[in-house]
Amino acid sequence: MIDKNKVKSFFDSLAGHWDDGMIIDDGIVGLIMENAGIKKGNKVLDVACGTGVLIPFYFGRGVTEITAIDLSPEMIRIAKDKFDGYNIEFICDDAVIHNFKNTYDNIVVYNAFPHFADPEKLIENLSSCLKPGGSLTIAHGMSREKINSHHGNIDSGLFVDLLPVDELSVIVGNYLHVTTAVSNEKMYQVVGKKQKNNKN
Repeated sequence: MIDKNKVKSFFDSLAGHWDDGMIIDDGIVGLIMENAGIKKGNKVLDVACGTGVLIPFYFGRGVTEITAIDLSPEMIRIAKDKFDGYNIEFICDDAVIHNFKNTYDNIVVYNAFPHFADPEKLIENLSSCLKPGGSLTIAHGMSREKINSHHGNIDSGLFVDLLPVDELSVIVGNYLHVTTAVSNEKMYQVVGKKQKNNKN
């Protein structure tokens, strides 16, 4: 069982050195964003944004508005400092229960999904604030096996195993039309699209 307060404290404690250990494969991130349909003029919600790792990639694709949410106050503080003066709204809250006031073309949960205590409720909440035709992406820049092995080294109250891609696709498919389901040695991604007739 995930303890939300424990997750918040854990990531607060790591925030100061988070960027030091960050290894990003630009090609994989680019493919994730391509599969997600992130393009010029879009409005993006970055869920569990951390210190803003993906923000330069969004701007690189011509995104005009970014909202970034994270449970950790320290992660948000550092992200705000890094991107001071940019058109970004930062929110410190739990994305599972946050009442988002806007709708988005793209919502991205990157390298964070196993840390949410109620993954289906997260998907339901995020799906409700997608624009018609918009997409929700749940992705990792490494294999499912590596993710689960990596998490085996930390307290069990901080994560759950990342689901097989077909199982996550079923959950996403309860709310959205699944357009991408990839799980290989380099990446993991499920993309759900909100149909323009508001049906999944």
